[in-house]
Amino acid sequence: MRLQVNTTLALYSVIEFASDPERHIPAAEIAEKYDISPHHLAKVLAELARAGIVESVRGVGGGYRFTANVRRLTLMDVIQLFEDFAPPGAARHDPNSATPVDLALDAVLSEIDEIAKATFSSITLATMLQLVARQRGAG
Repeated sequence: MRLQVNTTLALYSVIEFASDPERHIPAAEIAEKYDISPHHLAKVLAELARAGIVESVRGVGGGYRFTANVRRLTLMDVIQLFEDFAPPGAARHDPNSATPVDLALDAVLSEIDEIAKATFSSITLATMLQLVARQRGAG
């Protein structure tokens, strides 16, 4: 499964906000850290705010702040805001013109997607923060 750019930006942002939930972090700070367009990031952050994952604070000292629960919010909760998932078992090819190989590959790819979704659903932000801390310690 390959994630769209907006999904990746959302995950970067949520992990940054969750790592310091009391701090209001300006979008420009995240954009600079990950070398991304502030304008593009603003659209992603607006969607995260609509979902109640972050809140926007305007004015001096403003920015975005994490408002979700790190022990309950999963990677899948964030990913599904930006990805369009086909229902389980959905054909990738037209069943009327698909070859047996096409249909077999569709079945395998559908199963892989379901495994990926289950994995993303099992990883909370708290777990991700621990993984990130381990990576920083190993570096």
